[in-house]
Amino acid sequence: MPCCCAPKDYEKLFGRRGAARAAQRYRKRGLSGTARELVALAGDVRGASVLEVGGGIGSIELELLAAGAECATNIELSGEYEHAAEELLAERGLADRVDRRIGDFVANAASFGPHDVVVMHRVVCCYPDVDALVGAAAERTRRRLLLTYPRELFIVRLALAVVNLMLRLSGNTFRVYVHPADRIAAAAARHGLELERRERSRVWESAAFALTSTY
Repeated sequence: MPCCCAPKDYEKLFGRRGAARAAQRYRKRGLSGTARELVALAGDVRGASVLEVGGGIGSIELELLAAGAECATNIELSGEYEHAAEELLAERGLADRVDRRIGDFVANAASFGPHDVVVMHRVVCCYPDVDALVGAAAERTRRRLLLTYPRELFIVRLALAVVNLMLRLSGNTFRVYVHPADRIAAAAARHGLELERRERSRVWESAAFALTSTY
């Protein structure tokens, strides 16, 4: 199954103005919340290659590069993030270490090679086919897969149902999903990844899946 919505509808929600605001917040305060948790869950990334799916302005990649990662690849469905992302890369002198691409990761998965660390921050909830998305990411993981997704709580499901109703009434085809954590873990396990550690907030669960030595 392809991405859940038309690119133009995705870009209405994740546009250039929002990207500029996100970049400015990052300049002032750095990472916060679950994004900071994922960087901590990454562990030692010295010399590692990073693949981030739905990385937006690329702030998580910037932090991993600052922590010693060698290079990063970002694929993002919305092209509206590119201007803000390029400015951040230029400010830090990292443009030659990051490959930014635009498109649906699952549809273009074959064009990506393996990476040591694969990151999907609040991306699983944006894709209808969790098995295809997590499976494609896990298949390209050499060391660790880092994910943040909504918790399976009634209040979270209710809130996202309201969000989806508002989107439907506005004519936007984008939808959000609460995929079962067990199904996410099973998709990762099919490619030799086991849950290593997780952190929970009221709404989000951040998890690190590590490649087993026997796979």
